[in-house]
Amino acid sequence: MKIIYLHQYFSLPSELPSQAGGTRSYEMARRMVAWGHEVHMVTSRRDAGTKPPNGWTESTESGIQVHWYPVTYSNATPFKKRIRAFLKFAFQSTRKAMSLGGDVVFATSTPLTIALPGVFTAWRRRIPMVFEVRDLWPELPIAVGALKGRIPIALARWLERFAYRNATRVVALSQGMKDGVVRIGYHGDHVHVIPNSADLDLFGIPAEAGYQFRCRFEWLQDRPLVVYTGTFGLMNGVDYLVQLAAKVREIMPEIRFLACGDGAKFDEVQGLARQLDVLDRNFFMLHSMPKLEIKDVLSAADMATSLFINLPAMWANSANKFFDALASGTAVAINYQGWQADLLNETGAGIVISVDNIDQAAHDIVTKVRDKAWIKAAGKAARQLAEERFSRDELTKRLEQVLEGAIYQYQRGSRQL
Repeated sequence: MKIIYLHQYFSLPSELPSQAGGTRSYEMARRMVAWGHEVHMVTSRRDAGTKPPNGWTESTESGIQVHWYPVTYSNATPFKKRIRAFLKFAFQSTRKAMSLGGDVVFATSTPLTIALPGVFTAWRRRIPMVFEVRDLWPELPIAVGALKGRIPIALARWLERFAYRNATRVVALSQGMKDGVVRIGYHGDHVHVIPNSADLDLFGIPAEAGYQFRCRFEWLQDRPLVVYTGTFGLMNGVDYLVQLAAKVREIMPEIRFLACGDGAKFDEVQGLARQLDVLDRNFFMLHSMPKLEIKDVLSAADMATSLFINLPAMWANSANKFFDALASGTAVAINYQGWQADLLNETGAGIVISVDNIDQAAHDIVTKVRDKAWIKAAGKAARQLAEERFSRDELTKRLEQVLEGAIYQYQRGSRQL
């Protein structure tokens, strides 16, 4: 297959994740290339300085032919400017994707505007489009008040229906996301759940790496460590970890909390930590680091966290940090319900802590961290879960089958469902 892969926020493992997210697209695409497919990644360069003469630049990354267009963006970008960035990339990527040809278009959100180049390219080239849903957008920005007004919300709803109506197949990152797609009216038989995956080779490193990371910091050394490695965004609610650290300090001050990342709320989280007198005492912060370095952080950790604000719409998420923790064999603590909570309860790979009762959450964290046998067993269960259910190789094979199935379905004349 020749795959036109549209992802506005494509990232490489060696790059800082502060402006984008995980490396799902990279890992999926490089495996496709290794299996004999031709992959063209159409994406943006978010930290672009001087715009190249013709706007576009190209590079080859692990066999992936990457087409970059400069569109400045970060998690701290105001919402209105984000919309402009989305539309700018949608217009430019449509022109680029149409020029490439191909057998199938694979468009992955967010943002939902990625459907525009996906659909228009599919129409023009008479090929199928497969649409990947990473978040139930626009439900989430509406729920937190980021998307307001009758007309903007109506346009977002229209774009959502437009994306699904013109997709030959849909990929959802969780069952909850699939249910959301089906509620819009899309046929459930053609929505395929392919969650985020665990990079088993990347995170399968010796304990020595974690030991060396610990030795770099006088405040850490051999003390218990709870980490957060992700975005400091509105929906992540990293301030929760600061409040948790303040309560844990009253019970077991030796436990260290480390938050690694960047985003719109970084300074606010730092300010709260200073206000609660935990900053650089038992709560520490590092800026974003490449995924290649995150593995050392997780190797050093006794427990890794995945956090969200108290918003049920987030329960269907498929957070990268959750799967990185599983791959590294680290016990996981999350503060939300949903399918990931069910996994932890079923397998013993971690715990679900209360999002609205900090005292209880602190007690639960301390109890588990003190129990070295539990930490070891949970870490082993986490790695086993990653190997058995979230192998990147196995889930990429499922994506390959979805893309091939879409081509076959389209060629038989069933373009829309």
